[in-house]
Amino acid sequence: MTPSREELLAELRPGAFAVAYRMLGSVAEAEDVVQEALLRLHDALGRGEEIASPRAYLATVTARLAIDELRSARARRETYVGEWLPEPLLASTEDDPAARAETADSLSFAFLVLLESLTPEERAALLLHDVFDYGFADVGAVIGKTEGNARQLAVRARRRVKQGRPRFEGSEERRRELGDRFFDAAEAGDLAGLEELLARDVVLRGDGGGKVPALARAVDGAAPVARVLVGWARNGAERGARLERVEVNGSPGGLLRAADGRLVGAIALDVEGERVVGVNSVVNPEKLTHLGEVGDVRAILRG
Repeated sequence: MTPSREELLAELRPGAFAVAYRMLGSVAEAEDVVQEALLRLHDALGRGEEIASPRAYLATVTARLAIDELRSARARRETYVGEWLPEPLLASTEDDPAARAETADSLSFAFLVLLESLTPEERAALLLHDVFDYGFADVGAVIGKTEGNARQLAVRARRRVKQGRPRFEGSEERRRELGDRFFDAAEAGDLAGLEELLARDVVLRGDGGGKVPALARAVDGAAPVARVLVGWARNGAERGARLERVEVNGSPGGLLRAADGRLVGAIALDVEGERVVGVNSVVNPEKLTHLGEVGDVRAILRG
């Protein structure tokens, strides 16, 4: 039976969101883009336009709207206070476990931060081809370039992010196990045990967006990062805060809740092999509202 227009749009929404979120690194901005793209598809179908592939049509509109939004967002991010990190995403938009495994690295904070160094067109070319398996002719059509130019954009983008892109080794289960050991050590105040799980060049980043206190700059190195994390865990426990362990952006992570249960932060780990290579802490309340009621992190940080 042919699905209704509403059923078709509901079916296509997750794929469009997957493109938009990776382009923008923002749940709110991605949802706005997808809503507009779905509205345009709905109107086109309502006018009786012949659309051979609604999925391709929606992906094209979504990518073009995301490029426009990204140009505006880049100007805002140039004046962003402190480190910029993506808005945390708890659930993958792909329901198929195999698809989730294949695209988990493209959801990681490490990868999304690397994309910030690319132009909007480079970002679109890389994502559409390398993550979503579009041919370069289709990529070119989406971004308004020739097939050859689209290929060049993707090659240039790939070269720029290759060195910093995390290499997801091992199973999802092994990464989850490493995450549990990491949080167990931090909560127990096991400085040596925590340091052992960190890569020597691990980086701890915090995003408060100038809205709440956060790290003034990134912390580098296993020993300094371990000390900061143990201090955070001890301070939070003294004030009744707790960490709810969840998968954040396809990686081990957690939601930090104040004593009253309200959300005050999200943590996502970047894992490579048997070590944690990055720890990302988002406490900017504007980046947490899509996850639930947000509390005041200052009550915890004051200690």
